[in-house]
Amino acid sequence: MSVEIALRAARVRYGPLEALHGLDLPVPAGTVTVLLGRNGAGRTTALRALAGTVRLSAGRVLWRGVDVTRLSPHERARRGLCFVPDLRAVYDGLTVAENLALSSPGPASPTPYPELVPLLSRTAGTLSGGERRMLALTRALAAPARVVLVDEPSLGLAPAVAARTYRLLAELAVRDGAAVVLAEQHVPDALPPGSLVHELRRGSLAWSGEPAELA
Repeated sequence: MSVEIALRAARVRYGPLEALHGLDLPVPAGTVTVLLGRNGAGRTTALRALAGTVRLSAGRVLWRGVDVTRLSPHERARRGLCFVPDLRAVYDGLTVAENLALSSPGPASPTPYPELVPLLSRTAGTLSGGERRMLALTRALAAPARVVLVDEPSLGLAPAVAARTYRLLAELAVRDGAAVVLAEQHVPDALPPGSLVHELRRGSLAWSGEPAELA
């Protein structure tokens, strides 16, 4: 498997506190990579470092071997990176239809979440947590991306919708060859073959392997 994007000896500081302690994290193309850990383990910070929404205090971000550490988040997005954070992932003042139009270069479509169809005229700020999550995830699923980063995909979703979401994210990796990275507190069920799990503890890598090995 070729490495699509990677953190190399990455350190991130929030004021006096260091959140990542020299983290090495290779992310292969065509694979689902799960960053596992409790709150404060560094999962979200690792995603943000890959996306460029936090700056490294040391280390590098490599994209297909090219140093992109200094590239801004919007420059990384133009190159094919999609980041869905756990919070503030939609435009509250826009309608569902307007948010969807921003998610796709073609005609706005709420699929694969038909639950959003009756809500197209509603402003996103009036949606429930699960509805907002579906709207945010549509951005990752609507347009092709080389790197897809999602912080807690199932947050606020009903179990059946969460299962559908994981299947769709797996398809991005298996069918489209994207490098999909999920920040999770638990390993999702039914990950595709070849998926990888990296357990983070206090900003460092504690364990790496396949989901079956963790079980």
